[in-house]
Amino acid sequence: MSAVTESATAAWTAADLAPPAPGAAVPPVLSGERAGRLDCVQSNLAQLADDLHGDDAHLALGAVPRFRPRPGPHGLPTVEPALEDQLAATAPAGLAETARWTGVQPAELAGLARTHGRLYVVADSFAMPWLPYHGRRHMEHSYLVAPHGDRALVVDAYASHTPWGVAAPGRWVTDWSVLPVSSLVVRFDAVPAGPVEPGPGDFGGAEEYVAAYAAHPDRAAALEQLTTETWLLARSRALHVAFLATRGPVGDPVTAHVLRLARLAEQAFLAYRRVQRARPEPAGLLPAVAAALHADRELFDTPDPVLAAVTEVVAEVVGVPAEKVREAPSLSELRGFGSFQVVEVVEALEERFDVEFDPDDLLPETLHRLDGLRTLVAAAGGTAG
Repeated sequence: MSAVTESATAAWTAADLAPPAPGAAVPPVLSGERAGRLDCVQSNLAQLADDLHGDDAHLALGAVPRFRPRPGPHGLPTVEPALEDQLAATAPAGLAETARWTGVQPAELAGLARTHGRLYVVADSFAMPWLPYHGRRHMEHSYLVAPHGDRALVVDAYASHTPWGVAAPGRWVTDWSVLPVSSLVVRFDAVPAGPVEPGPGDFGGAEEYVAAYAAHPDRAAALEQLTTETWLLARSRALHVAFLATRGPVGDPVTAHVLRLARLAEQAFLAYRRVQRARPEPAGLLPAVAAALHADRELFDTPDPVLAAVTEVVAEVVGVPAEKVREAPSLSELRGFGSFQVVEVVEALEERFDVEFDPDDLLPETLHRLDGLRTLVAAAGGTAG
């Protein structure tokens, strides 16, 4: 996950953590198998979804396979979704954000939890003693917190092997005063999840992505980041395949592909450690990544005629190639896309699909995203026919 600045927190030790009291009414934490398909932002969104809607509700978070690189560390592209994008994509799993706070001190967090109940928190992993990253690495990391008598019940469903030990899903009770300063605190409420259909793939820029890693002058930095990238891809596809498996058998090529991505993550880490020790970089790693990304697209990139039509409308209104529209993380980043174009796009989509949008659905976070516009059309009953 992305690095963050060091938090000014009290020194923590293992003695600051305790298990919940025997017989306490606390939900079961995700199993290691389920948690092993999730990143450190998704894991606790998944925990919330399953607590509110039952086992495997979280699999809807993996309905849409994505490969959408954006600028990342060391000037390299990353497939790690932005935090806000992940928080905005929780409706299929039956979660709705109803309040948020930033820069929250521990005492304030305690008050918010007593008022609002369980909260989703993002803070610095460096200051979380239940993680192997504690005191070693700064990253944005999520957890859940709720009152437990006068103390805090912390739930973290994250699972991973790290250079400093194993992070495993668990529950801990601690004093509010030693929790880290929270960069973000969110209250999520349950909403009807409804049936979720597999979404069309969102792919683009694989060749440029691999070329950026091949050309980067700092090989140790490039390979360290590539380790994270392949790890993220492997988990993302494992989650998508688990979602697909709820709808029917998954073929052997798909299962083998997920295993292939997991092995690539191991190979990338091995290459990083070799370069760190001034040993040669394995020549076959980046070609293997390129081949895996090609297979990824072949397996998961199902064309969506509605999305294609929406893309065509936006491209016509803004006056840019459709490929640029597909690759833009936000439509507001397209040259020529502004308030007037938003209105033109809405009117053109209503005419193209012969629908009328609900005015309550015309929100900026919807109108400035291609997938948001596609959802808007679908909600209004638009089809590609």
